[in-house]
Amino acid sequence: MAATARSTRHAGIDRHDVVDAALRLVEAGGAEALTMRKLAAELGVTATSVYWHVGSRDEVVLALIERQAEQLAARPVTGDDAAERVVAAAMAVWDSALAHPEVMKLAHASGATSALEMHLEIALARELTAAGIEGDQARDALRALLICVGGFLVLALRPPDAVPDELASTTLWAAVDDSQVAASTRDSLATPIDRETLLRRTLQAVLADYL
Repeated sequence: MAATARSTRHAGIDRHDVVDAALRLVEAGGAEALTMRKLAAELGVTATSVYWHVGSRDEVVLALIERQAEQLAARPVTGDDAAERVVAAAMAVWDSALAHPEVMKLAHASGATSALEMHLEIALARELTAAGIEGDQARDALRALLICVGGFLVLALRPPDAVPDELASTTLWAAVDDSQVAASTRDSLATPIDRETLLRRTLQAVLADYL
C-alpha cells in the first residue's frame, strides 16, 4: 500500500513541486538544508526523481532563484511622484531581502544575487527613466542606490551574536568622553538606529544628486 502511494506521488510531481519544496527547505533551514536527499524526502520521492524533474542541486538553486525573482517582479511600485517611486523601487530590494533572508544568502553564496534582483533592478531602471534620468546617469544612480541598500543589508542580515555586546558601536560610544564632540551627539551615537528610516533618507539624498 505504501509503495503504491509513493509511486502515485512520484508520478504526480512536477518541476513546480520540486521548486516549492526547495524553497520551503531553504526558508526553514537555510542553504545547508537544501540537499537532494532532504528534497526527495520532502516530496516523498527518490532523489533520482528530483534529478529527473529539475537536475542537479545547482539547477534546483537556479530554478528556486528564478521563481523568487518572478514573484518579486509582481510587486507594484507606488509613490506620488517620480522621486518617491524611485525610492520605493530601491526599497523593494531591502524589503524582499528581509522577507526572504535565507534565499538572499543562498543567492549570494551561489553568485546569483543579480539574477535574484534583476526584475527589481528593471523596475528601478523604469522609474529612473520616468524621472528623466537616463544613460550613464541612470547607470550610476541605479548602482549607487543598490550599493546603499546592499550596505544596509550587510548590517541587517548579520547574525545577532556576530559582535559581542561590549564591542558594539553603541556600547563603545557610551564610554566616549570627548569635549570636541557634542554631548547630544555622543548620546545619540550610543543608541540604536532605525535602519529602515535611515536607509530611506540615504536613498533620497543619493537620488537628489541625480534629479
